[in-house]
Amino acid sequence: MTANVAEEKTPAVPVWNDRAVSVSERVDALVGAMTLREKIAQLYGVWVGASDEGGDVAPHQHDMEEAVDLDVLLPAGLGQLTRPFGTAPVDAALGALSLMRSQARIAAENRFGIPALAHEECLAGFAAWGATAYPVPLSWGATFDPVLVRRMAAAIGRDMRAVGVHQGLAPVLDVVRDARWGRVEETIGEDPYLVATIGTAYVQGLESAGIVATLKHFVGYSASRAGRNLAPSSVGPRERADVLLPPFEMAVREGGARSVMHAYTDLDGIPAAADEDLLTGLLRDTWGFDGTVVADYFGIAFLTTLHAIAGDWADAAGAALRAGVDVELPTVKTFGTPLEEAVTDGRVPETLIDRALRRVLTQKTALGLLDADWTPLPLALTGADLDTPDTLRGSIDLDSPANRALARTLAEEAVVLLSNDGILPLTAPRRIALLGPNADEPTAVLGCYSFPQHIGVHHPHSPLGITLPTLRDTLTAEFPDAEFRAVRGTGIDDGDTSGIPEAVRAARDADIAVVVLGDRAGLFGRGTSGEGCDAESLALPGAQQHLLDALLDTGTPLVTVLLAGRPYALGRATDESAAIVQAFFPGEEGTHAIAGILAGRLNPSGRLPVSVPRTPGAQPTTYLGPRLAHANNVSNIDPTPAFPFGHGLTYTTFHWTDLTVDHHEAPTDGEFSLALTIRNTGRRPGTETVQLYLHDPVASVVQPLQRLIGYTRLALDPGQARRLHVTVPADLASFTGRDGQRITEPGTLELRLASSSTQPHLTARLTLTGPQRHVDHTRHLHAVFVVGQEPVARA
Repeated sequence: MTANVAEEKTPAVPVWNDRAVSVSERVDALVGAMTLREKIAQLYGVWVGASDEGGDVAPHQHDMEEAVDLDVLLPAGLGQLTRPFGTAPVDAALGALSLMRSQARIAAENRFGIPALAHEECLAGFAAWGATAYPVPLSWGATFDPVLVRRMAAAIGRDMRAVGVHQGLAPVLDVVRDARWGRVEETIGEDPYLVATIGTAYVQGLESAGIVATLKHFVGYSASRAGRNLAPSSVGPRERADVLLPPFEMAVREGGARSVMHAYTDLDGIPAAADEDLLTGLLRDTWGFDGTVVADYFGIAFLTTLHAIAGDWADAAGAALRAGVDVELPTVKTFGTPLEEAVTDGRVPETLIDRALRRVLTQKTALGLLDADWTPLPLALTGADLDTPDTLRGSIDLDSPANRALARTLAEEAVVLLSNDGILPLTAPRRIALLGPNADEPTAVLGCYSFPQHIGVHHPHSPLGITLPTLRDTLTAEFPDAEFRAVRGTGIDDGDTSGIPEAVRAARDADIAVVVLGDRAGLFGRGTSGEGCDAESLALPGAQQHLLDALLDTGTPLVTVLLAGRPYALGRATDESAAIVQAFFPGEEGTHAIAGILAGRLNPSGRLPVSVPRTPGAQPTTYLGPRLAHANNVSNIDPTPAFPFGHGLTYTTFHWTDLTVDHHEAPTDGEFSLALTIRNTGRRPGTETVQLYLHDPVASVVQPLQRLIGYTRLALDPGQARRLHVTVPADLASFTGRDGQRITEPGTLELRLASSSTQPHLTARLTLTGPQRHVDHTRHLHAVFVVGQEPVARA
């Protein structure tokens, strides 16, 4: 009896499940125990949809994929589950139960008990039914507020993690190069430093919640010719290094991002998915990135079907693996049987499989998915009655009051007042004509990756899942005593002018007219903004300019409001509108923010993350261009914007004075110290956005006329002043030299302290001395702003 008891020992925990063993040892042991098929199974995802009844997920079929049989796949294991919540409208609690049951099945059916990593889109909030729809990234850029964006990302991440999601496919770090590109709404702006700092803050927030952030699209996607989606990108090595790469570099170095998604496009004939110099040489060997590289959806297959650099699926899989892609998404195609056969016949070395597998398993280990005590039960279902799914429905709130409050704060900081002849804020108007296609449209505040616009449109009988007040709703609440008359006038892009006469009559009978124009977000031509919804020009879609001009002709004061995904030229309205308010798809609370600004309850503080063009055809252009990219006498086309990058008005005024510089010279490895005083000279509290631009008058290669190198928001009460101290490392003057190396060279510089790219208030002329220096990715990336703790004085 005693001998038998001694023999009944607790089975040893496999090395790969033992937290007491180092991660590398755990991963090595698992790799060594796997068959080739089991290895490859960890390198692809399957696109699924959660069950609204709480049952297992079901494979989602797409016209670019063959049918997937989970019964056949799961015994070998599975790397990822693609968008279980983001495929169809599913109650959050039942979706979490469905994902939990599916994960239990996945772990049970492979011999190592490895669950899948579940990923979702989170470009403007968790893209799930009923989840908060935050402002789009272009609005994040308009806030110039990384701290707030970090808070938002952390909230998004907590909601995702609570229901069992591990990875988020955001942020987009593409820098806008042509505003005609449909995905401008998904970007943060046209300046690499703004994109880098806001994007890195988003990464930090998402990662703080335990969600793997995915940087996309690496790199060059936004520089496509003529702004066409997936078109080839004509980018030189210096533009790539100095404009397109810095946001990714900062997000890897400072953000702690654990995943990168390759771009669809090619640069000079090399598709990103097959670019070993980019995905391995730069990203891993130089920057030290040690996470996973995932494919943009179908991007590996595109090496065969669109780029034609691979003859078949196996060649495409091999090219991607060699370059450094680790995971095929959204579903198995090239990394399945074709890759297994290519390894077997010697076309693809198994060492490439093992390299990618180690990265994937290292990430799963860090997420706790290989731990012996791993459980598929998500936090949000802890303590719930899992045996009666119907009682769970509605028990998880992905749009909490705290989320909505955060979404409203973001929207309030993101709305940009472009012009104002003094009509705003409105003072108790008696009759308001509310006009235009977006005045009474609930979804006008949403971008193309919001759930209602991305998925909900395919399920017209399902409710939206969130409350979306229209601008008509919020304005009538702000002005309860006013008489409103709402007339659509025309559609977004239908070209219909039959309703314009009625809109004109309504404007003539009103004390004030508010016209609400802009975009409808959609995908692949189903909208005027969004992925695959590129524009031929930056004229307002459809007949909206006709409506706008007709309203201007009435003589009634006209406030123009834009709910859009990109900037548009507004023709004569640029100068003739009484006021212009720009909002880039400001999310579910966006109309509250706009109404509050029109009524004066809020003081606007948003700044333009992209220039607003004066003419619709002067593209591609951004403020970030050399001398010949700006207005000159050698071209008859004037690209000068109607409203420049960084521009935004408030209902108060600020006075900038007393610039001091500690030393006007510094070595090329030194720094400059500046200080200035800013006073609120108006009658109400307000926020000034202090922008620091660098101008290099003479350089060894052509430079932008100026570029943003720092910024800060400064909130001041009426009459209050603050002393602002700024430290500027010489590294911020670096650029890519003739030899392809980043350098800081001696010479004269100007540091411009400004409220926009065309409105400098104070300029410091400084000199860098000493030898030219080579700098790398370890260089200083930021100017440091310190606000004096005590008011300098009050007027």
